[in-house]
Amino acid sequence: MLQLKHIHHIAIICSDYKKSKQFYTEILGLKIIREVFRHERQSYKLDLALNDNYCIELFSFPNPPARPSMPEACGLRHLAFAVKNLEQTVAFLKSKDITSETIRTDEFTGKRFTFIADPDLLPIEFYEL
Repeated sequence: MLQLKHIHHIAIICSDYKKSKQFYTEILGLKIIREVFRHERQSYKLDLALNDNYCIELFSFPNPPARPSMPEACGLRHLAFAVKNLEQTVAFLKSKDITSETIRTDEFTGKRFTFIADPDLLPIEFYEL
């Protein structure tokens, strides 16, 4: 049996590196660990951390294919971040001109959540603790 410890990271390929870097660092507040431009691939790789835990690799590639559909395309469906106060989260996002979906309640846990989209329309969930 595998003895997995935890999720090491999630890799995201973006279409507009500057826009996505700004979203993940300035809006979501993730900390830059390392940023590298790989000349042979004409690609950036940005390593990001949340609360000092490495969690996301943000990549840029020339002309990446578009996501086939939203949100039920095969593969990663969404990223989810835990938050303490959903109203404060939604208000902050609104102040940055980011619209969230209507707040919903998880029928199994009774916890509230909402979604936004990153610059490439990747669904981002905020789940209230």
